[in-house]
Amino acid sequence: MNDALDFTYDALPVRVVFRPGAAVSATPGEVGRLGLRRMLVVCGARGADTARAVADALGPACVGVHDRARMHVPVEVADVAVQAARSAGADGCVAVGGGSSIGLGKAIALRTGLPLIAVPSTYSGSEMTPVWGLTEHGAKRTGRDPKVLPRSVVYDPELTFSLPVPLSVTSGINALAHAVEALYAPDTSPLVALMAEEGVRAMAGALPAVAEEQASPAARGRALYGAWLCGSCLGATTMGLHHKLCHVLGGSFGLPHAETHTVVLPYALAHNAPAAPDAAATVARALDAADAPTALWELAGRLGAPRSLAELGLAEADLAAAAAQTAGQAYPNPRPVTADGVLALLRAAYEGVAPVLGDH
Repeated sequence: MNDALDFTYDALPVRVVFRPGAAVSATPGEVGRLGLRRMLVVCGARGADTARAVADALGPACVGVHDRARMHVPVEVADVAVQAARSAGADGCVAVGGGSSIGLGKAIALRTGLPLIAVPSTYSGSEMTPVWGLTEHGAKRTGRDPKVLPRSVVYDPELTFSLPVPLSVTSGINALAHAVEALYAPDTSPLVALMAEEGVRAMAGALPAVAEEQASPAARGRALYGAWLCGSCLGATTMGLHHKLCHVLGGSFGLPHAETHTVVLPYALAHNAPAAPDAAATVARALDAADAPTALWELAGRLGAPRSLAELGLAEADLAAAAAQTAGQAYPNPRPVTADGVLALLRAAYEGVAPVLGDH
């Protein structure tokens, strides 16, 4: 960044409540603050028990629990949820769970304009953004609309106690990806850089402690705080090659969301680092390391996370098609995106070898 400051920053109008036990103790108050009386609670099958506890806390202000959220928000799943909200006469929606649940809540908000409250139970960061995503005919579309930005976000570290360590790790590294790409985004700013560096530092420091003690209140709170900061970076900037590549791998090839981000991130940063040296240096400083891509790759390995696309089930024969699809889209990235460059990045990620700076 030049010495002369020149940037634009939109502060998103999100209210945050952050405390242990907040899912049950604070959500009813947030509903009341917004003057809402008929809330549909949205979740996935895995988080249904927690969602029902929130629904019980809402009492007569809850008109039902819709537990059909699915990864990448297939459009047909969104259609059913929108119809459920309309049939119940809902005047708002509470999304309880990870990115899939919040994504489904956003799909309802996008189509109906109903206000959304998010109660996240993973580190996806989606709750801090006006970004929505839908998958149709094997392709994931994303967009931005202020209608889908939650009015309130209720962060309850206790909700993440039961998040298995492997999923905690991949969800946390997914959050790191938001901060990394925000640092070299065309619409980054000094405020985003502060949030990104602190978010990376908090999350990378918390994950080993979470792996050591799954229900550590301090570690879980620190990780959720990091996720909030990283999610705020995602909401404030435009994502580049890493996120587009993960959308292609998830939407078109069925790879799991957080695990894909975990595998791809070190390679995407190694690819972009020569064109974004300040961003790479900031990530390295936050990780207390000399080489950020290698440090991210080693962190994943140390915590037992997947480190190759082959482990996630991608076929080697699909690499070229994924590279061509990723290079065929228009989006900002510090280094020009070419099919050959993406293919080299994908091949390294497929094999799971240690990333090499600028070698793609």
